[in-house]
Amino acid sequence: MTEFVHPTIFFVISALLVWALPGKLGRWVPPVAALLAVLSVLTMQQGVHTQLQYLGLTLTVGRVDQLSLVFAHVFAIQAVIGFIYALHVDDKWQHMAACMYIAGAFGCTFAGDYVTLFICWELMSVSSTFLVWLRRVPASTNAGIRYFLFHTLGGLLLLAGLLLRYKALGTFAFEAANPHAVNLYDILIMLGFCVNAAVIPLHAWLPDAYPEATVTGAVFMSAFTTKTAVYVLLRGFSGFEILGIMGTLMTLYGVFYATIENNARRILAYHIVSQVGYMVAGIGVGTAMTIDGACAHAYAHILYKGLLFMGAGTLLYAAGTAKLSELGGLFKRLPWAFFWYMIAAVSISGFPLFSGFVSKTMTITGAAEAHHTWLAVGMEIAAVGTFLSVGIKLPYFAWFSKPDPGMPLNPVPRNMYIAMAMGGLLCFYIGIQPEFLYKLLPHPVEYVPYTSWHVLQSLLLLGFTGLGFYLLRHKLKPEAKLNLDFDYFYRLVAQGFMVICRYILEKLDNWWTEFYARVGLKGMLKIAGGSAWFDKAAIDGVVDGTAINVRRVGEGATLAQTGRLQDYLAAAAILGLLIFGLVWFLR
Repeated sequence: MTEFVHPTIFFVISALLVWALPGKLGRWVPPVAALLAVLSVLTMQQGVHTQLQYLGLTLTVGRVDQLSLVFAHVFAIQAVIGFIYALHVDDKWQHMAACMYIAGAFGCTFAGDYVTLFICWELMSVSSTFLVWLRRVPASTNAGIRYFLFHTLGGLLLLAGLLLRYKALGTFAFEAANPHAVNLYDILIMLGFCVNAAVIPLHAWLPDAYPEATVTGAVFMSAFTTKTAVYVLLRGFSGFEILGIMGTLMTLYGVFYATIENNARRILAYHIVSQVGYMVAGIGVGTAMTIDGACAHAYAHILYKGLLFMGAGTLLYAAGTAKLSELGGLFKRLPWAFFWYMIAAVSISGFPLFSGFVSKTMTITGAAEAHHTWLAVGMEIAAVGTFLSVGIKLPYFAWFSKPDPGMPLNPVPRNMYIAMAMGGLLCFYIGIQPEFLYKLLPHPVEYVPYTSWHVLQSLLLLGFTGLGFYLLRHKLKPEAKLNLDFDYFYRLVAQGFMVICRYILEKLDNWWTEFYARVGLKGMLKIAGGSAWFDKAAIDGVVDGTAINVRRVGEGATLAQTGRLQDYLAAAAILGLLIFGLVWFLR
């Protein structure tokens, strides 16, 4: 049996070398690490369980089976494409963050226990946050903070669930939960996974952060975070019906907001929500067909979504903006960006001969065969909105729609086009050779995508969608406005929370000021007076100075106005004692 070599090792070493080597030399290290990861995955044998001892625990850091292999396969390929796309970037910190991010994704993919999974989960969270912050503008700083807070929430839910699970079962083994006997720890773990999968209403971090990430960072993030979450949901929660319902809602919700958005990268971010919805729905239905469909669609999605973000990133890099209202007429100056973007656009839309057609229809067909008719109908309707927004609206308003605005364009580095070509060719190859993908799936596939009915159905839906856009194109004109999405409710909650906190702090401030003036300060003065024999002159000065403070309090001065650090320390000490007593009482 071939020895297991964990791909994570290559990316951790790569990050260290990028930091140590000069910039122009160091940026070539990550693509080499990605190629080594491809070689490692291709030589792995199923059945490997690599373990190590850590703090008295036996951790399974290398569980190799068909499910982990299909995700590792596409992760390694996309890592190669992504690092080639980023070769021109003269910022070692971006390369280091991307390396550690991908290292975490591979760590989660091969994790056989929840401790290993949690460590790698948090590694992904921290490193991907830097892919947002390293754009180094105020908007990305704010978006990165929020992104990190959301993923901290997901990590805490996961941590609480795995600890409760260990208390109940006595094991950290990462195994499938029983959909017919759900416990609290199962719910907490699943919620933690759902945060990273952008399941509504836990999704708002995604369309907020991805458009603000670096040009290359968004390409990496579109491939790994949500698909790692899909993998762990497949591993742990297949057959949970709630996921089928929520996944279908995601498909519809994402395309609705994508259709009305103006920023190209925000449109694509909403479509991650929508496309991941197909995968989550397939997991929820839980049949062999829909599980295979979720895996196949995750594989195809990583490739075409990375290519879509590369196309939008090229627009942002060249024109300095990704807002459709500021673009248009750029076809003659950026023809190759348009060509490769459209390969990805028809792939995500499910056109015959392209990858989305052989993966998306598998999930829809599987849901229909399992008698989940309404779920299948919802996913089919969402496919219409996908083509409308990503396949027609975005390219029309970005590359056509009006005369060339004459804006100055930065020359696009050749490596960006090479990476786009690699992704585009793979999208086409999978579309015409679906067996390449199907043989990687965890269950034997008995599905033929190229039937006359499937092809005719897809062409009819897509054709009428194109006609609808032509008739309504003036009403779909992008507008420079912010769509709050679930942020509207988040902001209401945040505002209400701030009002409550302000009220409580004001009451506490008044109470503590009164208590300190009437009780605490008098006690301190008595202690000081009892020590007068030590230095009576100094004590008189203290008493005099403190009396002034007492008079100020009596005149209505607040604690904040006195500005005394010892007041805050005393309050913190009392609060700490109260909390300690409460915890001791409840233990």
